Amino acid sequence: MASSSCTRVLLLCCGSFNPITNMHLRMFEIAKDYLHRTGNYKVLGGIISPVNDAYGKKDLIDSVHRLEMCRLALQSSDWIKVDSWECEQNKWHPTAKVLKHHQQTTPAKYMTNKDAQSRGVKRRRPNQGESTLLPVSLGAVHITGEAQDQIEGDIEIKLLCGADLLESFAVPGLWSDQDMEYIVNKHGLVVITREGSNPHKFVYESDVLYRNFTNIHIVTEWIYNEVSSTRIRRALSRNESIRYLVPDPVVQYIKSNELYHKDNNKYQSK
Repeated sequence: MASSSCTRVLLLCCGSFNPITNMHLRMFEIAKDYLHRTGNYKVLGGIISPVNDAYGKKDLIDSVHRLEMCRLALQSSDWIKVDSWECEQNKWHPTAKVLKHHQQTTPAKYMTNKDAQSRGVKRRRPNQGESTLLPVSLGAVHITGEAQDQIEGDIEIKLLCGADLLESFAVPGLWSDQDMEYIVNKHGLVVITREGSNPHKFVYESDVLYRNFTNIHIVTEWIYNEVSSTRIRRALSRNESIRYLVPDPVVQYIKSNELYHKDNNKYQSK
């Protein structure tokens, strides 16, 4: 059981989610278990942030579909939520900016009654149509100034990712040194390894990563699951079943909207 001295953490996962798979959801559970086992952290929640349409990645379908598939996939989760802010912007924003946005706006939504009382902040129910990551019963908080700074400092937002994202830090021109330093130093990474990857090697070979290695948590997934969105799209283009690889409501949504099919192929559930 996490003690009161534990650092409170939110896990943020950015990506295409094109489509979301069971492995995306498993990453959150694996990371949560690991952080709790250290005895140093208490995970308050998880956030999925699908990338903006302007990212321009090949085969990226409209965010309207990707957001809805994430919502459907998370119906059974009581601690992971999808956030639409990144999709709603008028242009693509790098991961560092998405992290900054959530650090400034999200912690207050997870503030407990005890936190609120200690800072003299009164909770209120959100107005109609107002976005909140938590159930309405917990209310939404809008505060600024010193109290906001204290809450931001109380709750850390860590970037949850696979080893492939960590390896991408080594691709010339893909990440700016400034963004890498901000992400790893100010937030930290929780990296879920995949078969064949060697994240420790990439940390060692990167000056930025090595300098901040104490803020990088590398978690080995011993039950290998090589499900990826790319493989899901390939299976769909070949009329192959994806059942049990993605949540059932997502399978049905893809079928109903005839997504990811080439040459007018129709998805046939098997």
